[in-house]
Amino acid sequence: MFLKGLCSAFVAVMLSAAAVSVCDAQYSTGWVANTHGTGTTRVGNVARSMWVAPEGVIYTSSMWDENEGGIAIYQNARNIGSIGAHGEFQGGAITGNSTSLFASLQISATYGSGKVGRYNRTSRERDLLITVSETTTERLADVVTGLATSGSLLYASDFPGNRVRVFTTSGVWVRDISAAGPGALAVDGGGNIWVAQQSLGAVVEFSPTGERRNTIQLPAKARPSSLYFDSATGQLWIGDAGPDMNIKIYDVAGAPYAARTFGVQGGFLNTVTGVKGQVGDRRFTRVAGIGRDSARNLYVLNNPWGGSWDLGRNGGTDIHAYDGTGVLRWQLQSVNFEGNAAPDPSTDGAIFYGGMNIYSGTVGGTFVANTIDPFTYPSDPRINLADHERGEHFAQIASVGGHRILVAASQNPDTFYFFHFNPASGYIAIPDGALPGTAFATTAKVRNGFCLDSNGDIWAGLDKTNAISHYPLTGFDSTGKPLWGAAITMPLPRTISQLTRIIYLRESDTMILTQGAAGSSDWTAIGSRVEVYHGWLAGNRTSPNPVITLTAANPKSIAAAGNYLFVGYVHTVANIDAFNLTTGKLDITLTNSNPNMVDVGNDVDSMYGLRAYRRSTGEYEVTKDNYNGSSIVVYRWTPSVSTGIQVSPMKTMLASPFSVN
Repeated sequence: MFLKGLCSAFVAVMLSAAAVSVCDAQYSTGWVANTHGTGTTRVGNVARSMWVAPEGVIYTSSMWDENEGGIAIYQNARNIGSIGAHGEFQGGAITGNSTSLFASLQISATYGSGKVGRYNRTSRERDLLITVSETTTERLADVVTGLATSGSLLYASDFPGNRVRVFTTSGVWVRDISAAGPGALAVDGGGNIWVAQQSLGAVVEFSPTGERRNTIQLPAKARPSSLYFDSATGQLWIGDAGPDMNIKIYDVAGAPYAARTFGVQGGFLNTVTGVKGQVGDRRFTRVAGIGRDSARNLYVLNNPWGGSWDLGRNGGTDIHAYDGTGVLRWQLQSVNFEGNAAPDPSTDGAIFYGGMNIYSGTVGGTFVANTIDPFTYPSDPRINLADHERGEHFAQIASVGGHRILVAASQNPDTFYFFHFNPASGYIAIPDGALPGTAFATTAKVRNGFCLDSNGDIWAGLDKTNAISHYPLTGFDSTGKPLWGAAITMPLPRTISQLTRIIYLRESDTMILTQGAAGSSDWTAIGSRVEVYHGWLAGNRTSPNPVITLTAANPKSIAAAGNYLFVGYVHTVANIDAFNLTTGKLDITLTNSNPNMVDVGNDVDSMYGLRAYRRSTGEYEVTKDNYNGSSIVVYRWTPSVSTGIQVSPMKTMLASPFSVN
């Protein structure tokens, strides 16, 4: 990465050797959680379905992509454009032919739900609207759950209508085929229609005229989530989102029979070929799309576990491309939309934890693991679509005595969810409870700040209590589950009338509190006053020094480490300001030092979108949510003295997910 000098002013030679020179301060700008870092090359957000054209062009559909069209287009591991508006598509189904694409659409004030749009592949414009379902008011769930083309015909699964509808590709209705809970579709060389019934674990064959023929009953708990008919071999490929998380291949030239599988049995949860939760070559998560091109290259779309009720914040996009023999050629990954990356202290910041995924600290941030096991922990709040929070992609992480504690929360949360790890579960985060919740004996929402400190203690501003609640970590049980004592409440300093953020730095016994904006009822925002208390537990709770005044508009997120407070802003700039906790002065503003390689977004639109960590080398890692680029920006900065700059390279060795080495 490129280093950026921040000053050109002359520095007097009489400066003390110990004085910090802002002119000498250097930093780099990088990113994680996306294969590519710029706005034009990045991998799009949360692809939920895929169609592959014969020439190897890949089309994926997403319910929401903040910075480009909802249909993303890729070829040879590169983004080559997009189609439509960023919130135009439902994401659950897409198909195509030589001239057109067909994709399920989101609900519209004009035409409702249950529609499919036809798009010209050359002009990339919509030229036809097709009504598939009589369900026109569904705002979130998929209504059209499968699409396929064959010759001049288009097939569409109308899930609430319990039917597969057949149209011409010009939108003229031909017939309906009755099928309970239809999902993914494929059409074989004889024109027979194969219909996945995900909840039943079955794939049913219908003749071209709609007569029911064969049924493939998959193993118990299998969930057929995608279909592809390989005309060269006469085989049906079935993507499984059940516990096997692989692709089941059936010969369907006559009576269907299981021919083989593709992918590791158990996918990313397999403990023979890797650590539980670890992703890899054929360690799939949910298999959401399968396709081949004319050169026999195979493409598999994974949808990592995690989700929210709006379907636009699932685990992310993960496309694997294989040659005709099944050897991995490349991957495209975008495993974040609106989320952060907390540097892991157990690895000295070499890896990062999001609320659902883990990334390496290298450029691009390779997708290391998905921390959700939906089969062992089906009530995990990160996949509970009935949960009131909207995508728990924001993490705080602590490592205490060989134990990691993960806290996951949403974009603007008032509830925080707790998880732990142990050797048997590998990278899987085991759900423990929530604040508010029975484990903490409170129903009060957390609307006045939250902090998990480096010792594992919890600091929370519970709504309408006008106090800071401190829950001390008392230890861990035999499974590694953290245990906290009863809350110790502390009154707010008189100078703080509306508390909005809390950060406690255990190493220096420093408390950082922010005052809400005067007259504002927005508890998710930060005002201009930041109070710093050195020696908080030692007894200093009335004399802040320094008091930092934020002069830039709309501060939204703060993080602190070492001797610095980092501040990000919303609806204004993407800059991160670093304030010295000793002097209270602004020492540096982190902007984009590498604009040709990295997109840093336009702001921080989340309460806990910033994370910060001071590495053993003295280098600061500051991470920033970048929903524009479906990535996370990483600044690495070493404050230096005027006698010389010492910038140490970061460690790249990954520690075991449950060690502190």
